[in-house]
Amino acid sequence: MILKYKTSVDRVGDYATTFLEEKMLILFGKDAPAELEEYCVSIVMNDVQGSIKVGDILQLKDREYRITAIGDAVENNLATLGHITLKFDSSALPELPGTLYLEDQPISQLDTGDEIKIYER
Repeated sequence: MILKYKTSVDRVGDYATTFLEEKMLILFGKDAPAELEEYCVSIVMNDVQGSIKVGDILQLKDREYRITAIGDAVENNLATLGHITLKFDSSALPELPGTLYLEDQPISQLDTGDEIKIYER
């Protein structure tokens, strides 16, 4: 396993789960705008190690999701803002630059302290 990114959940906004119906979670680092903070999963800022690729695995808690598509801005946004959208719909083509597309599976509920990892097997 080659670890490319690892962070932990700092806080889950009161309305962050409202996007689960749309199969989405929004991640943001410590500098989320106040008007978005309650809709985001706040994460600890960390660097991305290497390139994230289709076929890599994103792990939320103990559940794994295969990455199916990657928006052009995902790596930069993750490293500089901690801000990306996770979309669990198995899309093969990235529609939005800041979105990481993952296989369509039930989404793990996140709590403060939970880990999020991206790795290559």
